[in-house]
Amino acid sequence: MKLNIFLIIIFSVIIASCDKKLDLLPRQSVAEEVALNSDANIKKVLNGAYDAVSVGSVYGGNILLYSELLAANDEIRWEGTFNQPREIWLKSMITTNSFVRDTWLAAYDVINIANNIISAVDIVNAADQNRVKGEALFLRGSMYFELVKLYAKPYSAGNVSSNDGIPLVLTPTRGIDESSYVPRSSVEQTYAQILSDLTEAENLLPNTNTVYADKAVAAGILSRVYLQMERFAEARDAADRAITIATAAGKSLTATYAAAFNNASNSSEDLFAMQVSAQDGANNMHLYWSIPTFGGRDGDVSIGASHTALYSAGDERLAMFYTGSGATRSGKWKLQYSKLPILRLAELYLTRAEANFREGTSVGATPLQDVNRIRQRAGVAPLGAVTLADILLERKLELAHEGQAVHDLKRLRLSADGFAFDANEMVLPIPQREIDASRNTITQNDGY
Repeated sequence: MKLNIFLIIIFSVIIASCDKKLDLLPRQSVAEEVALNSDANIKKVLNGAYDAVSVGSVYGGNILLYSELLAANDEIRWEGTFNQPREIWLKSMITTNSFVRDTWLAAYDVINIANNIISAVDIVNAADQNRVKGEALFLRGSMYFELVKLYAKPYSAGNVSSNDGIPLVLTPTRGIDESSYVPRSSVEQTYAQILSDLTEAENLLPNTNTVYADKAVAAGILSRVYLQMERFAEARDAADRAITIATAAGKSLTATYAAAFNNASNSSEDLFAMQVSAQDGANNMHLYWSIPTFGGRDGDVSIGASHTALYSAGDERLAMFYTGSGATRSGKWKLQYSKLPILRLAELYLTRAEANFREGTSVGATPLQDVNRIRQRAGVAPLGAVTLADILLERKLELAHEGQAVHDLKRLRLSADGFAFDANEMVLPIPQREIDASRNTITQNDGY
């Protein structure tokens, strides 16, 4: 596949050597033979991979935004002036949508960086090779997972061996030749690669790794993958592994629900979060969901009464919403320079509860115990007994507007704004520039 990206970042390109001064490498670019020739440089490249995954088009916000807009169901509205997110909200995307294009390109940039690291991991000091390779595999697997969820029919639609997934590029793209034109693998093949990457990553990663991916993070994302595949026993076990490792390392639910958000440093329940400061990092969730009072735009996303009506009186999660710029807003994304949570401990308790309930098991805790753990932190009365509907509602309220909405909707086979979970309109188009650049090796999604 021709990714058609100008790979000018330090870690992902080869620049032909030349003695002419006019051919000096740009300051932000270093040739591969320089960038990947030492332990120290490869670790710098790895840091650069995290920087690439944190851009606004990927984990810096837009991937989360798309999920919420696709699953809107009148619970949120796009009121901003940008037409690209409006198309996603209305399920009327066009193949030249620049937001859709940039997310595809940014995700494949991360994948290419990860492939470069994996290809050179033997140069890394022996004591650090497992960690470095594990982090690269985690980043690659995570990006393939995000891409297949957005740009392909859901696993729950069936026909996984025939439905198109995502082009799987597993070696560095360092030039364009016939091998660069990679067609789309099936949904089944794409998920198999994701499971392979994340499983190996979990095995290689350490139990703790500061703000970077560790064993609990890999297991936590694996639990998401298994949940999409409706492999509930494996989702349960992955969530339980993540909980066990994370809590042993000192992770815990924050004392209050509000304390999990708008933090200058990772909270006690952040397993993986994008690092945002005045100097670095993007937080497009703040940009589009907040208001000018707090440094946002004009309040592009508003919250509907049909959503806030789902909460019980006294629920701390309801109290997170506030009125500003003439509408109800999500307080999760109020402040600009705050960490952007990607995976919280609370989600894992709810995944374990659902999977245990579906399997009729009590691995780690009973479903009732896990649900009441979340309800207690939210300040609502514990349940005496729990149903699947109770668990799914708790998940919806706890994780509202954090980027899980459409993925839960699709695996549960629900509808959004009149569109079935597996409708063509619920899938983002493959960017037209990628189809053109691939010489039509990459096929377009149905309906575009």
